[in-house]
Amino acid sequence: MTKKITVTDTILRDAHQSIIATRMRTEDMLPICDKLDQVGYWSLEVWGGATFDACVRFLKEDPWERLRKLKAALPNTRLQMLLRGQNLLGYRHYSDDVVRAFVAKAAVNGIDVFRIFDAMNDVRNLRVAIEAVKAAGKHAQGTLSYTTSPVHTVAAYVEQAKAMQAMGIDSIAIKDMAGLLTPYAAAELVKALKAEIDLPVFVHSHDTAGLGAMCQLKAIEAGADHIDTAISSFAWGTSHPGTESMVAALKGSEYDTGLDLALLQEIGLYFYAVRKKYHQFESEFTAVDTRVQVNQVPGGMMSNLANQLKEQGALHRINEVFAEIPRVREDLGFPPLVTPTSQIVGTQAVFNVLAGERYKTITNEVKLYLQGRYGKAPGKINEHLRFQAIGSEDVIDVRPADLIKPELAKLREEIGALAKSEEDVLTYAMFPDIGRKFLEERAAGTLTPEVLLPIPEAGGVAPVGGEGVPTEFVIDVHGESYRVDITGVGVKGDGKRHFYLSIDGMPEEVVFEPLNQFVGGGGSKRKSASAPGDVSTTMPGNIVEVLVKEGDQVKAGQAVLITEAMKMETEVQAPIAGTVKAIHVAKGDRVTPGEVLVEIEG
Repeated sequence: MTKKITVTDTILRDAHQSIIATRMRTEDMLPICDKLDQVGYWSLEVWGGATFDACVRFLKEDPWERLRKLKAALPNTRLQMLLRGQNLLGYRHYSDDVVRAFVAKAAVNGIDVFRIFDAMNDVRNLRVAIEAVKAAGKHAQGTLSYTTSPVHTVAAYVEQAKAMQAMGIDSIAIKDMAGLLTPYAAAELVKALKAEIDLPVFVHSHDTAGLGAMCQLKAIEAGADHIDTAISSFAWGTSHPGTESMVAALKGSEYDTGLDLALLQEIGLYFYAVRKKYHQFESEFTAVDTRVQVNQVPGGMMSNLANQLKEQGALHRINEVFAEIPRVREDLGFPPLVTPTSQIVGTQAVFNVLAGERYKTITNEVKLYLQGRYGKAPGKINEHLRFQAIGSEDVIDVRPADLIKPELAKLREEIGALAKSEEDVLTYAMFPDIGRKFLEERAAGTLTPEVLLPIPEAGGVAPVGGEGVPTEFVIDVHGESYRVDITGVGVKGDGKRHFYLSIDGMPEEVVFEPLNQFVGGGGSKRKSASAPGDVSTTMPGNIVEVLVKEGDQVKAGQAVLITEAMKMETEVQAPIAGTVKAIHVAKGDRVTPGEVLVEIEG
């Protein structure tokens, strides 16, 4: 019996998110859309994931406008997006009215297929998004965030799939975001799903460990209906199996895709040239790396961790972080490592390694996780850690969004006249700080995207880095413009000072002989922490909130500041009890390790 396998190409979303940090611009997508539209793909993944964030934060493009342009340029092909359930495209749970409004607008602007997942595989966090997709008359795809652990069994995945089927999904996706799937495990899971559920099964597997194509072939033989691939010039490694390779492998078999290999090769050559334009954003972790089978770190997470450690001058400790990640993950009850849990686990692992003491500092997101604010953990939580993080505070057992009041009206009021459409309100809802900044710059006509460096004749490049809102300026060298961000300044040591820069998105560290005793980035002159009551931070970041004022009495361990680094917020605590003598920071300031941020007199 012939069973045609259908294909989704990820070139316009996950492929470039995996290879070049989501930096591909709309101007490089549109010229090839006519040929992409001729291929006969089941769908093209074009939106969601990190694309929305990258458009607003780095590319200074309106993501809604990108979607409308792609819809117009691809009239014959379904457009697909990745939606993080109740998290939508952000890093927190949104109220139900925001979820419904976002899905409705995404559908109106061009999305036909919504792949909906939850980082915890807690189906309660999928319900409202699935209902909204069905209300819009679009295809709702329920997703299994694939991972391995003592609690992630085939039977558990089948039960999750049944629960999603009861919610009205149209298909099931196995989302192997880290490349953990192995060929025989893929076949076993697909066979079990097809035996219990009469829905199409889609297989999405990253090729990080070099197993992606084998996984897809065994899954197809076991009954899978559909595969996700990437055009060869953006395939393999932390991306997906190559489209041309899978089409060629299945050609002439009972699973023949029917796609035109010559046309695909033309498209591949186009993107081969496009990829060169973005050389500065190439991750160091785009080749085969079987370590993922041990540390379970997805490729995108690998490059982010490398950037974080490089900014700290601690890149040489990355293997310690890789070893710590599985331990943190076990403490948290084995969550799958996908946004946002990958950031939650990865950032805590970095803190644990750099502090030299596990959980000396616990991020606010880990505390929220341990309270149940992201959903039900798949496995057993380390109760000692939970008590250390939240004490005797209540742990919720309801769907987290049940505790969130409707917030869309409030968001409309907050952004006011800057929003020219409901889509603008939703942009602000996803990312209040960078969303507002984007809308302000658009209104002022000052939107400035990152500068693309000239294509080098040869040689590799460093991964992308930079977080927060550093001091930035543009310099011209021999007619070329470069954007330089000062992301941090280290404390003086051995007569030298370490400065952390990001040049067009690439983190660099330079060392200078200082001319004075002060440290600080962004024009600050904060002295080095030395007294027992000096409050400093262990990570470069931004001040989110100052919780005390001069003259306040504080207890040892009391939170005095909230900082943000790597999209994670952390409380900075008073090292001693006493009186707040001086405060050297304000909300929005950039800070680096070792600076005196607050002085407390005992």
